[in-house]
Order: sequence, then structure tokens, then C-alpha cells
Amino acid sequence: MRLDKFICKSTELTKAEAIQCIHAGEVIVNGETVTVESTQIHENNTITLNDKILKSRPFRYIVMHKPAGIVCSNIDGDYPSLFSLLENDSSIERTSELHIAGRLDVDTTGLVLITDDGRWTYNITRPDKQCTKTYRVGLSYSIAEDAVEALVERFKHGLQLQGENQLTLPALLEVLPAKTSNIKKGENQEVLLTITEGKYHQVKRMFAAVGNRVRTLHRERIGDIQLDVELGQWRYLTASEVSAFDK
Repeated sequence: MRLDKFICKSTELTKAEAIQCIHAGEVIVNGETVTVESTQIHENNTITLNDKILKSRPFRYIVMHKPAGIVCSNIDGDYPSLFSLLENDSSIERTSELHIAGRLDVDTTGLVLITDDGRWTYNITRPDKQCTKTYRVGLSYSIAEDAVEALVERFKHGLQLQGENQLTLPALLEVLPAKTSNIKKGENQEVLLTITEGKYHQVKRMFAAVGNRVRTLHRERIGDIQLDVELGQWRYLTASEVSAFDK
């Protein structure tokens, strides 16, 4: 962790104030004065500010059920920020320190993980960590029964996305039974798709590559974490849920 970030997590100082203290020589790491704010430190180091030993606040790990029309950003733009749902809750402080471990598009609903632990996020977002994300996908066109097996194999072996040089990593596709009544009404057929990557608009592009179109998209699982909170609500993860991503 950067030294300036550690000080912010250990005090009520802003980032600018923390940097000012570092430059003034008021911060000592393991007995030596450090004046460079980007210095990487570990939480088991002994760090003092004006002779006071600093202890970092515990990291926070949150699961939220993201509604549509909310942007995964720290600031409001054309759409309200996801963090506005947290800022309205008085039990959450210093939301500026939080970030999203795997964003969703503005029109996508479902499970979002929020934290201030960058190393934990790394284990979720890096493809080589093989962290699975499962989406419930509503498609524009139904999949013929005799085409299911071949389609599942195509996803399993990787798809060529437009603008990409390499195939996608293997993905698990489960085609859910289509309801005849829904098809007659022009409603979409649903599938479950599990991937380990997070390319730009990846799920939508994968189905475009096989001649279909995504009408609805909902993330219901990341790793072992199943979405279990109501729309727009959140909860803290348990210790066992947090540690599950350290494997």
C-alpha cells in the first residue's frame, strides 16, 4: 500500500494533508524518516506520525445489488453513481476510499463487490486468477434445441470477438428451457453464462459473435458469493466470504 493511502486509512487526514505531513518529515517507517508519498509499505511495518504509532482501519468488503440506471463510478455523471446508494446510509463513512471490484454497465443489474482493499480486488479481476462470474442473460432470439450442444461447445472453446486478436477464455454456457408462451409474446430466452474475464462489454459481444443479441443482463454470482440482497441494498461480506478470494 502507498504510504499516503495508509496515513489516510489510519487518520482523518485528507490525501493532500497526508502528503504534506510526509514531505515535512513527520512520518517515520521502521525507524527511518520517509518523505516520498508513493513509498510502498506493509501494514506490519511500524509507522509513526509525529511520534504517534498509526494503525490502519480494517478493510471493508461489501456486496450490493446494483439497479439499472446506476453507473459504476465514484462520481455522478449522466447517471447517478453507485456510491450514492452508500452515501445515503449514515453507517458508511469515507466512501471516497472505496472502489468497485469488477464494474457493470449502466443497464446491467446484479452483484457488485465494493472494497478499499486493492490486493483483494486483484484476486477478483485478474483473468489468471480464474475468478468466475455468472450472468443471467436474456436473449432476443431463442436457441433451437438441436443447436444447444454445438453452441455450448463454442463457448467452451472460446469465441473470436470483433477487434480482439485472441479467443475468449473458456466459458460455461447453460441454456435454460424456453417457455413457449414467452416466445409467442416476443420475450427473451434466458441462459446462464459463467466467465473468468472482464473484457469491455464482453457478454454482449460474445452473443453478438454467435448471431444473437443480449436484451437483459444480470450478474448473480462472483466466485462463491451469490447475490442475496434486495435491489439497491447492500451488506458486509462475512470473514469466510472475504477469505474465499485469497485462494
